[in-house]
Amino acid sequence: KTIIRKANEKDLEQYKANELRSLESFPLIKQIVAHHGLDMKIVNCEYTLDASKLLIYYTSEGRVDFREILKDFAAEFKVRIELRQIGQREGAKMLGGIGTCGREICCKKHLREFELITMKMAKDQAMALTANKITGLCGKLMCCIGYENDFYAEARKRLPAVGDIVKTPACNACKVSNVDYLRDLIKTEGED
Repeated sequence: KTIIRKANEKDLEQYKANELRSLESFPLIKQIVAHHGLDMKIVNCEYTLDASKLLIYYTSEGRVDFREILKDFAAEFKVRIELRQIGQREGAKMLGGIGTCGREICCKKHLREFELITMKMAKDQAMALTANKITGLCGKLMCCIGYENDFYAEARKRLPAVGDIVKTPACNACKVSNVDYLRDLIKTEGED
């Protein structure tokens, strides 16, 4: 969001009042959505500083017809309503949580932009390709897979790949059976 000026005391008081109002509005919003049976998950809501508009953030697999629900929202809250569809990652960022590493999820803690994360990155890092090991709370590939991608790309340039034939002190033509990129070690067939 753009910064217009430094907040004064009145702005801070209004902000706190808006936060309380948002907390009170959230269950009502969810109740109205449930009443209409719409396929959308309400993630968050907030009032603009002047309290003239209520922003409602939601996730949904497809398009949602808002014509009827907007009437109910306007009647209930008596302000302008703006519905904003957000992606799964943005939803996780708003809600927060604890990742598989035991720390607060990166998107909530420090990420500002979401980088493209691919299955190739996970494969290149020899990760177990089961959904619960490589997906975050948002259901998408974990952002942290991208953090070490450059390291693994560089290590793949230095070390032979599985299946390559190499010369070792114990063997003149050994086939590589395993590569440990973190420790810069290779294992050849027949070794323990």
